[in-house]
Amino acid sequence: MDAKEELEVRARTIKLIADLQGKEIEPTERDKEEARELAKQMVDNPAAQIEFGNYRNETLAYLAGMVASYDQMLVKELADYKLYVVNKLVEQSANPDPKFSIQAVKALGEIDGVDAFKRRSEVTVKVKPIDEVEKDLLARLDKLERLTQSGKSEEVIDVEAIDADPREDSEA
Repeated sequence: MDAKEELEVRARTIKLIADLQGKEIEPTERDKEEARELAKQMVDNPAAQIEFGNYRNETLAYLAGMVASYDQMLVKELADYKLYVVNKLVEQSANPDPKFSIQAVKALGEIDGVDAFKRRSEVTVKVKPIDEVEKDLLARLDKLERLTQSGKSEEVIDVEAIDADPREDSEA
């Protein structure tokens, strides 16, 4: 169990015991300061083994609350920042100065999800059984061997590599 999981288990236990006893968990300023120091240790060194048994229940409960709200705030803040940036870019795209509006539109087009300017390349991978690959290779080798033995300098055309132009069919 990592430190975060252990802290969550301890916090739930502390809360349950406090509820059963009808007591409120009220951390002092010292408890809060210790919790902040522990949080800093957990962020700086996530693999560190913290001995939570050395701390008061109020400190651990406060720390668990900090960790839980930090996780939620981080995700919410990132989404809020993205929304803020998008809104500002939309505002700037209406700027009468083309220098600013064009840059804003370009930045909007590069936003993940819009992807108006992304260059995409698709690669199709055919997975063939080894027997089929061997047959294809042997057939090509036989063809090359026949051409080199006959002494002819014929052009070898790979039918699979020819890209037919659809306009040629309509002109004929």
